[in-house]
Amino acid sequence: MNVEFLGGAREVGRSAILVTGGGRSSDRTNSDDDASLLLDFGMLTANPPQWPVGMGGVDPDAVVVSHGHLDHVGALPALLSGTSRPHIHWTPPTREFAMRLGRDTLKLHGGTPQCPFTETELRRLTQVSVEHGYGESFTAAGFEVTFYNAGHIPGSAHVLVDSTGRSPAGSRTQSDDGGTRLLYTGDFHTEDQRLVSGTTERPEADVVICESTYSDVDHEPRAEVERRFADAVRATLYEGGTVVVPAFAIGRTQEMLMVCEAHDLPCYVDGMGKELTRMLQHHPAFLRDPEAFGRAVGNARFVTGRNGQRKRIVDDNTVVVTTSGMLSGGPAMTYVPEIRGHPKNRILFSGYQVEGTPGRELLETGSAEIDGRVMRVAARTERFDFSAHADHDGLRSFLDPYTDARILVNHGDRCEAFAAELRADGYDAHAPELGESVTV
Repeated sequence: MNVEFLGGAREVGRSAILVTGGGRSSDRTNSDDDASLLLDFGMLTANPPQWPVGMGGVDPDAVVVSHGHLDHVGALPALLSGTSRPHIHWTPPTREFAMRLGRDTLKLHGGTPQCPFTETELRRLTQVSVEHGYGESFTAAGFEVTFYNAGHIPGSAHVLVDSTGRSPAGSRTQSDDGGTRLLYTGDFHTEDQRLVSGTTERPEADVVICESTYSDVDHEPRAEVERRFADAVRATLYEGGTVVVPAFAIGRTQEMLMVCEAHDLPCYVDGMGKELTRMLQHHPAFLRDPEAFGRAVGNARFVTGRNGQRKRIVDDNTVVVTTSGMLSGGPAMTYVPEIRGHPKNRILFSGYQVEGTPGRELLETGSAEIDGRVMRVAARTERFDFSAHADHDGLRSFLDPYTDARILVNHGDRCEAFAAELRADGYDAHAPELGESVTV
């Protein structure tokens, strides 16, 4: 089996991994040809956006998608620009997320060189979509593939790619054929969030492609993070202020609504997260506690944006959970300028702020370029670690059963350092470079 890293190697963004060898595709005219299976096909949200290596020449027999974040699904429609129509395998929430993000990308960049696909190609995703649940094995490009709950966001999956003839449980169904069981972790979390349960899955594997986003971080206990967040909100509301919570539309918005409900905090929800919150009500099987999620939806007031509603909300002495999570667009561009002038108000970031984004600039300097204007912000700012990724201890605990497997570290800013740490502890670990092919 050959594994080629077209994106996400020693970086966070544009995840794309091409697997060949060991599978046979029924679509191939020559049965001796090895089929190709693409794992994810995302974009890196830089300026301009960055796409996987060899963007125009990637032509897989099938695609398997781990989850519905932009850095894993953002380039998918471009695969359908030619005559090929590879089936795309994913969970139902991942399909919904990918379609919504595709429409948003077209809205922002459509018709420009920064967008490699059109509305026509986005619609084609529905023609090649094949949905699967957790634990359901299926065939893609001749490989046996199984999804396992990854605990990251609703529908997120570890992807087991099997060319050995073994069953998902690990027992042989035929004699040793020299094949490989490759586990692609995707993004994952080992601890419970309110929205989804942490992963407990550890399928047998010979090779593990492991994310490493927070390989040098130890997350604060979630209960303590929630307590500090709720205390900050209550103090602000008591003082007559308004709280703006910039949040990613997928996963984080819904998590923050559940946190607000659990701590009896009033809140509004605005931006792309509104639509996705309603969508998730139709996929209760992918939620940790559908009833609690329903209560959170009932507690939140959905902003319509009509008749100056947003400007009135900032005087409501309340919480607004809104996109974008890093202040790079969305309704946050209305709320932040409205509350920035008074220290009784707060901007409480719910996730990591990438270097160079307005959110990071605001946290570090107290001012930021918001909607084309550099603004000094008197409102208090703070970041809370509601991460949906495993931290250092979570990554190590996940890898505990794989001491005899080959580990390929990806999706991180310090992949080489984490691989070196694993090697020092006896693992066969390597951090592939962008564009590198590895035979496993």
